[in-house]
Amino acid sequence: MIKISENLYIEEDDIDVKFIRSPGPGGQHVNKVESAVQIRFDAKNCPAFSEDLFVRLQKLSGQRMTNEGIIIITSNSTRSQLRNREEALAKLVDLIKRATIIPKKRKKTKPTFGSKTRRLDSKTRKGSLKKLRGNRIMD
Repeated sequence: MIKISENLYIEEDDIDVKFIRSPGPGGQHVNKVESAVQIRFDAKNCPAFSEDLFVRLQKLSGQRMTNEGIIIITSNSTRSQLRNREEALAKLVDLIKRATIIPKKRKKTKPTFGSKTRRLDSKTRKGSLKKLRGNRIMD
């Protein structure tokens, strides 16, 4: 079990880990070893997730989530399979942690009297400066 928060856990069996060849330069070694990691997590069918959590996760993950609700995360920053796997899992856990935070609703407020007067004063100052830029009479 992977702990996300105090009361949210996901099973390690729900995460599909696949090793792939890492892109980019690396000489002869890069063509033989599959050091990059691609993990897939079916968020839509995860029993630990509520509908609201899934919607927030969908917004946060963006293109990393497929239409079927599967999150795909790839990591290839190091040469080690183990470190790339740990990094990909950390990315997934961080993404889910950010989705568990419920955003506060914005309360509509009116501008204060002071902010209104400051805005109008600055507009008056700018207008008077622009009036000075008008045509000058030459002597």
